[in-house]
Amino acid sequence: MGLTHLDDQGHVHMVDVGAKPDTERLAVAKGEVTMRPETLRLIANNGVPKGDVLSVAQVAGIMAAKRVPELIPLCHPLLLSKVDVQFHIDEKTSRIQITAEVHSRGKTGVEMEALTAVSVAALTIYDMAKAVERTMRIGNVRLVRKSGGKSGDIVLEEG
Repeated sequence: MGLTHLDDQGHVHMVDVGAKPDTERLAVAKGEVTMRPETLRLIANNGVPKGDVLSVAQVAGIMAAKRVPELIPLCHPLLLSKVDVQFHIDEKTSRIQITAEVHSRGKTGVEMEALTAVSVAALTIYDMAKAVERTMRIGNVRLVRKSGGKSGDIVLEEG
């Protein structure tokens, strides 16, 4: 299989998806921010001086999914029908787990939108809480599931 973002001369180009059929598209991505237990408690109890960290991070993740073609040069502008960003506070491992789910009906997938939503939500958590802790770690950002299009359903991780 050739590289789809290169033309016959090896020059970068945006893939032409015009002839592809519209299908329902879904992508789910996950990631996490690890921190000290006291920082996690501050975030969970809205005690961070900058405000409600998770609400702001949720909005930032949604906004980021809608801006992917401006951030990643060869991504197509998509009409997103749903972007959902959720958080799970895991006290045992002292981390916030982030899940983004993106839906669209179109000619190309929404994996980049889901991954970007998770990444920007994590960066927002870091930004809002860095005055409290600068040793937070963002990590394990990955695609866990996608469906639609020629490749159909792909489940990389349960849950």
